[in-house]
Amino acid sequence: MAERLTGFPLFPLGMVALPSEMVPLHIFEQRYKTMIDECLDRDSEFGIVWLSDAELAPVGCACEIVRVLSRMEDGRLNIMTRGTRALAVLRRLDELAYPAGEVELLDDADEEPDPDAHEEAMGAYADLVEQATDERPDDEALSRLSAYEMAARVSFEVDVKQELLAQRSENQRLRRLATLLEEVQSHLDEQERAQMRAQSNGMVRFG
Repeated sequence: MAERLTGFPLFPLGMVALPSEMVPLHIFEQRYKTMIDECLDRDSEFGIVWLSDAELAPVGCACEIVRVLSRMEDGRLNIMTRGTRALAVLRRLDELAYPAGEVELLDDADEEPDPDAHEEAMGAYADLVEQATDERPDDEALSRLSAYEMAARVSFEVDVKQELLAQRSENQRLRRLATLLEEVQSHLDEQERAQMRAQSNGMVRFG
């Protein structure tokens, strides 16, 4: 049975975090300073949830605080966080000093891995990385990457990331990711490839 948590801190943002993704955050509002300080004190997680047109997405990503990069005298913080797993927001809670809710930590479907889906996604990802950096990823390192880990290294649009985050089948995520990566490659012209290579810093950027 999936784990349910009450009073789980939530951080509505105009972005989507994926499991394994490193996400830097600047914390300046008092309610979120309070939230992050409590998470640091308790060594606990919080959830990043996409806020789009004043509507909170039903699925977000639990995140752990990897380190505090800097803390200012007025309490503002720069922190580095990492996505850990998907969560469903079951209901919002208003009684705490910061946004929170009852959430369910989501598990993937129990299914046999599809080697063909993984191979297709790895190939498409490797092709895109090679176009962006002129270097092809190592096959052994690639074989250890999940769909989330590959997608987290590509600057997809927010709605695309949300679609991948909400998917509960790794096989389906891999197949969808392969299609998305192939679509990106098909729309790149030589000038865009040159810009990608010039701007690449470990993240494959496009658009």
